Amino acid sequence: MTSEVVENEFEFYSKAEKYWKDVPATVDGMLGGYGHISSIDINSSKKFLQRFLRDGPNRTGTTRALDCGAGIGRITKRLLLPLFKTVDMVDVTEDFLTKAKSYLGEEGRRVRNYFCCGLQDFSPEPNSYDVIWIQWVIGHLTDNHLSDFLKRCRAGLRPNGIVVIKDNMAQEGVIMDDVDSSVCRDLDVVRKIIRRAGLHLLAEERQENFPDEIYHVYTFAMR
Repeated sequence: MTSEVVENEFEFYSKAEKYWKDVPATVDGMLGGYGHISSIDINSSKKFLQRFLRDGPNRTGTTRALDCGAGIGRITKRLLLPLFKTVDMVDVTEDFLTKAKSYLGEEGRRVRNYFCCGLQDFSPEPNSYDVIWIQWVIGHLTDNHLSDFLKRCRAGLRPNGIVVIKDNMAQEGVIMDDVDSSVCRDLDVVRKIIRRAGLHLLAEERQENFPDEIYHVYTFAMR
């Protein structure tokens, strides 16, 4: 649990904010020097997401998506804008959102809102989103804040909407990274937090073809 590794909550958040302020507003910056895996990541995410967007009585809509921890908009540009009519972005680093406006190009006109805010303080507009995508950012929230944020995400979904988490998973327990002030949880801890938020897991998948030296990455869909 994060309570065992996060000694000072205020410091945990402020140190992370400071870390990201110094990161270059590039795809390589967003991916910690692993910019070359971006296409593998996006293609897998697209396949995962499209199974919920296909025809059927419980089909997830394609009107509006929310990109959480959006950075410069890598996922917004390559995954969400091609599939959804409009997208909102939320990130704690103002410079990244400023950069996004040029990085997204013409299609960026369909980004309705750029919210500059930490997810621990952010509330998605109720009943508004078909998909809330949360990638490589849950490690910057304590367990309680993550659970509370997921509850607010649940309220932000439209009928048949889904919340998706894609993130690094530790082999066991919770591991602190002092460099960017984040934690990495194991699968069991993440599943418990999802349940605690009142969400039901619909699908879970391990990312393939990533470099061996990085954490295993898993994608979860829930509602």
